Amino acid sequence: MGQALGCIQVEQSNVAIREHFGKFDDVLEPGCHYLPWFLGYKNAGGLSLRVQQLDVRCETKTKDNVFVTVVAYVQYRAVAEKANDAFYRLTRTPTQENRSIHMFIRASVPKLELDAAFEQKNDIAKAAEDELEKAMSTYGYEIVQTLIVDIEPDVNAFRTARMRLAANEKAEADKILLIKKAEGEAESKYLSGLGIARQRQAIVDRLRDSVLAFSSNVPGTSAKDRCHGHGAGLSVF
Repeated sequence: MGQALGCIQVEQSNVAIREHFGKFDDVLEPGCHYLPWFLGYKNAGGLSLRVQQLDVRCETKTKDNVFVTVVAYVQYRAVAEKANDAFYRLTRTPTQENRSIHMFIRASVPKLELDAAFEQKNDIAKAAEDELEKAMSTYGYEIVQTLIVDIEPDVNAFRTARMRLAANEKAEADKILLIKKAEGEAESKYLSGLGIARQRQAIVDRLRDSVLAFSSNVPGTSAKDRCHGHGAGLSVF
């Protein structure tokens, strides 16, 4: 009945677009409005001002060749003061936003290695938000918040990377063991040679003491005579 009389009701957190003979005329705020259809006025449609959320999953590759899926949330809303732009200039808002954030993620994440991408999630999200704001403001929308909630490595690629890391760690451990073994063998040989040298020195010292004792106990003999008697024994040294 109200529409027949030219009255419409605009709900809270919404606006309506009024046209006059098919041309944009005004943005109608929440409340009751009179649109005399017989004078060429009509309600072209409504637009919600509520915050909406776009869920994004973007596949890309990091600098160290790990395929990942970036999971992001984009919260946006139409600006009341630019409702005519939001209504007329963009018919599929989520599609445009989805395309824009995909382009940004695929341009930024490949510049980072996997660990750096995880560490810089917030920085990537803020930069993406700034880029989206520039792109969407001309269409009458504002970006409330952009969040990168997760970066999911490809399962097979992640497993391969972990196996490669484990192999590198094992090779490094084997290398350390070989070095330690070689050092142990070298130390063992050094100590063995040192023991033999000390053993020979002890024999020489005992022989010298024996010669000195003999020469002092037997008159008319010298250490030289005693050494001649042991010449064969000394030759082994």
